[in-house]
Amino acid sequence: MSPARIGSSEQRAVAYWPEGHERLLGDPAFGPVVARVGPVRIQATANDSFSFLVRSVTYQQLTVKAAATIHGRLISALGGVVTPTAVLESSEDALRAAGLSRAKQASIRDLAAKVTNGTVPLDDLDSLTDKAVVERLVGVRGIGRWTAEMALLFHLRRADVWPVGDLGVRAGIALIFGLKERPTPHETELIGLGYRPWRSAAAWYCWRALDSSLA
Repeated sequence: MSPARIGSSEQRAVAYWPEGHERLLGDPAFGPVVARVGPVRIQATANDSFSFLVRSVTYQQLTVKAAATIHGRLISALGGVVTPTAVLESSEDALRAAGLSRAKQASIRDLAAKVTNGTVPLDDLDSLTDKAVVERLVGVRGIGRWTAEMALLFHLRRADVWPVGDLGVRAGIALIFGLKERPTPHETELIGLGYRPWRSAAAWYCWRALDSSLA
């Protein structure tokens, strides 16, 4: 499937999973949100898996603005090129000055080391199943299932990712279905069964449903 470029107001945003959009547009629960939001649009954030994962770790548990600032400083500290070699050759002082906590430094260095020694290769992720990608990535310090699922959805553009542990997805489900409380991960899993094989699109619309402009 060839993704479609969309409006100039959303630079670098690309429309994905048009079949998922059509499926959810006709759904009684998702339909109103889908009609207001339009097609699924994913912003390009990194050209390679290593850069994407470094960015993901950097952004963990931070506001978007703060994370973007730190990520920009990190790129500068690495000489403008985010590679395993650049990370391993960087000093602790340089990474700390960029704003990385010790835990995030350890995670990014562990990722770089495991990519370099072949423990966690990233060049064949496209050929792996979703389950295999998650199993590989969680072998890196500081990368859990949620981060691996975000890589599947936002980097590899897999169409049927359903991150039931994500609070935003569950809050979106509650809003969309008019529930009084967020569903549990198990309940969210069951709800998602009816939206296969386009659960990535469903998750994306759950997040969009929480936008203040739609609430």
